[in-house]
Amino acid sequence: MFSVTQKAGEMIAEFFKGRQEARSLRVMLQGGGCSGYSLGLAMDGSKPDDEVFEQDGVNYVIEKDLLLEAQPIVIEFLETAQGSGFNIQSNLKRPSSCGTCNSCSH
Repeated sequence: MFSVTQKAGEMIAEFFKGRQEARSLRVMLQGGGCSGYSLGLAMDGSKPDDEVFEQDGVNYVIEKDLLLEAQPIVIEFLETAQGSGFNIQSNLKRPSSCGTCNSCSH
């Protein structure tokens, strides 16, 4: 399952307004380290091993294996007192790599 909330869809449409680039966003794995892995967004086209979801004229692409591991995936746009931005909710369960550096040591 993959979905984009109405507010997130509106903000993404606003981002693409007047741009010449293809309206395509990749949902991708990013991070690692102490915070663990998370999902992020980047402008990118589809590849043969991707699943493609179209919503409101925007293609969202994600590797099929990552989709199976992380679904359901919901892209939302949050506005709080601390700021606003996109948040990607998922069932991604990859362990952090904490212990690989000394930044958390006392």
